[in-house]
Amino acid sequence: MTAPAVQGLRDLVAAGSWTHEPVGAVLDGDVLRITAVEGSDAWRTTSYGFVHDSEHALLQPVEGPFSVEVSFVLDYREQFDQAGVFLRVDDRTWIKAGVEFSDGSPQLGAVVTHGFSDWSVSPVPEWVGRTVTVRASRDGDAVTIRAWADDEEPRLVRVAYLAPDAEVAAGLLCAGPTRAGLTVTFTGYRVGEPDASLH
Repeated sequence: MTAPAVQGLRDLVAAGSWTHEPVGAVLDGDVLRITAVEGSDAWRTTSYGFVHDSEHALLQPVEGPFSVEVSFVLDYREQFDQAGVFLRVDDRTWIKAGVEFSDGSPQLGAVVTHGFSDWSVSPVPEWVGRTVTVRASRDGDAVTIRAWADDEEPRLVRVAYLAPDAEVAAGLLCAGPTRAGLTVTFTGYRVGEPDASLH
């Protein structure tokens, strides 16, 4: 299968669709600023007992093996503010990965949901104020997630299962679970070939 073409934020805005509309989405040249609705989030059941299906994800269908990269400025600092990449099969099967502010620090992590959500995190306080890129590479039955700030080398975040025959829509995500006024500045979006190897 032919890999998707390289794209930018302007192409995603033109071709993509929202899982849930944000308060605002303003495309300014090559930058997209998205303002989240207070209480927006994506989570299913585990530990907390609730289902939140109100994230702002701008997605487009992507077939076959692929990678999707999302870049944004890490300048948010309120509890559970979040931005990153989102892969969605349906409302019970999805993966989000990026940086979420939690317990006083930005946390690089991923939530993988197959009926129930899980969450893995690692603090990245040194990334504050920098441009972060999160990459999800899908090939076979796996999604490999990597992330980095500015020109650093990518670090492995997670390898997650996703059924090889699942139809996926992919794109960017932001959410503001605990407050109004979160605006995330996205600076890049690219769809291309999957990673050649895990290591």
